[in-house]
Amino acid sequence: MYFPSQSTRRALQVLVLAMAGLILLGVVLAGATESSEPIHIEADRMISQEHDNSVVFLGNVDARQGDLVIRSDEMTVYYTKDDGKKKGASRVRKLVCRKNVEITQGDWLGTGNRMDYYAKDRKVILSGDAKAWQGQNMVSGKTITYYLDEGRSIVEKDRKAGSGRVKAVIHPETDARK
Repeated sequence: MYFPSQSTRRALQVLVLAMAGLILLGVVLAGATESSEPIHIEADRMISQEHDNSVVFLGNVDARQGDLVIRSDEMTVYYTKDDGKKKGASRVRKLVCRKNVEITQGDWLGTGNRMDYYAKDRKVILSGDAKAWQGQNMVSGKTITYYLDEGRSIVEKDRKAGSGRVKAVIHPETDARK
């Protein structure tokens, strides 16, 4: 039986915490952020679909708030209509990014072919060759699911491929005194 060293256990903890970068994404999208920084979204095209309560951003989508950046080819924001308390106020219900998805915040980077955020469940799913890095540490699989309130993540392999596996590359901390 293999027992990881102290530095390897620490590196594993850091890797798990890498998924915490998604927490900020969830907070921003849920509208629960206390940040007064504006959210900037740029795209080649925007389509408002009031009958679906959605807005679609197409082509070179770049969404930013502070140092959080989301890039994709397409981003659809699904929202709930105002509840009558605040005229014109709406909340994000779901967010879907498709194709060439990249999320960065500080030294954290997540990539995949799709990202789904579910506000009610407080869950983010990065799928389609999903990868997450924090510094040099990396984890990959078919999907990476992060439960915001639980601080828990699940990385799954591609079950159809059979040979697909979850992968992690961990760089143990080095002691500079040696």
